[in-house]
Amino acid sequence: MDYFHYKNGIYHAEDVPLPKIAEAVGTPFYCYSSATFTRHFNVLKEAFAAIPTTICYAVKANSNLAVLKLLAGLGAGADTVSEGEIRRAVAAGIPVEKVVFSGVGKTRDEMRYALSLPISQFNVESLEELEQLNEVAASMGVIAPVAVRVNPDVVANTHEKITTGRKEDKFGIPYDMAPSVYARAAELPHIKVQGITTHIGSQLTSLEPFRKAFQRVVSLVEQLKAAGHAIEVVDLGGGLGIPYAEEAPPSPAEYAQMIIKEIQHLGCRLELEPGRVIAGNAGILVSSLLYMKRTPHREFAVIDAAMNDLMRPAMYGSHHNIFPVQEGKPMQKADIVGPVCETSDVFTKQADIPDLKPDDLVAIRSAGAYGAVMSGTYNTRLLIPEVLVEGDKFAVIRPRQTYEELLGLDQFADWQ
Repeated sequence: MDYFHYKNGIYHAEDVPLPKIAEAVGTPFYCYSSATFTRHFNVLKEAFAAIPTTICYAVKANSNLAVLKLLAGLGAGADTVSEGEIRRAVAAGIPVEKVVFSGVGKTRDEMRYALSLPISQFNVESLEELEQLNEVAASMGVIAPVAVRVNPDVVANTHEKITTGRKEDKFGIPYDMAPSVYARAAELPHIKVQGITTHIGSQLTSLEPFRKAFQRVVSLVEQLKAAGHAIEVVDLGGGLGIPYAEEAPPSPAEYAQMIIKEIQHLGCRLELEPGRVIAGNAGILVSSLLYMKRTPHREFAVIDAAMNDLMRPAMYGSHHNIFPVQEGKPMQKADIVGPVCETSDVFTKQADIPDLKPDDLVAIRSAGAYGAVMSGTYNTRLLIPEVLVEGDKFAVIRPRQTYEELLGLDQFADWQ
């Protein structure tokens, strides 16, 4: 459930009509619903109330500071994959004891920064990283708290580019190597192993891949405990899908019931790293029609948003439902495209869309996750605003970039 809906024929974010925001900030812009973020987080939190659980929101899904502050107020921790994301989480008020540092390529400087806070856990992805983290921690005279990321070699049945749990993927330590890596970790004086972690991919719409992966993890935890390792934390990552179009992913309650059944007997604290399931349907991208381009072979609705603003359709071939902001217009078939000079700058092809006129607004749904965070300035296009709505009020939480700011990032060589 989300809080984007028609009211009196006009699409609203909670109680704010989208044309009111467009008039204030121009188009395109991202719009987020506080009520939707809150509901999604609380539904997930309540589903896991039966066992001790820390929900570490995956910052990479949507890292705006105002969004992070909203989630911090709800009790969220943070799953981070860079020093920058750690800094964002801390700046937004997420306690360092709820910050987890994941990622397959942590630098020494990033390790030093995270150890200096200190964060709650490093999710270590290789033996080489483990050895390097021990060296950095030794140089600082501290102990690094660690969970080892295990790759369970389970096919997630999701898009190729967001699958992370097969043996040929770059993530985690191969399942069969895990016991030897834990044995080595126990020998390192500046490493404290406290848990195990796994993550098999994103946008999963079935419980079965999760179940297979988690059963393998549970079996490994039992083996590690028998060998004398103190496994206190089981971190099961994220990946639960959302409905972009016709998908029918499991509910948070079904997901929780499956996890609790599999791991409760271990007596461990659970960590989760959800991102998309909290943020995805809490945001939309609002754009204006520039014009309808009509050819003998095709009709194109050219809008002012582009692939640099929302990368997912060009990168993954993903589908986003697109609604007219003004309800009740007659329908036609057309491609909805952006102005970037790439054939892949297409939001949808041969869709039934309204007969739009120049300056009419459209809302591209399910854009709250991996939208603004993946945006860029290709074609020297400006980064667009992000707006947060709460009830009948809204605030700009990232202003539109100016050309002076964008050009100011470059500098001439000293010989020019």
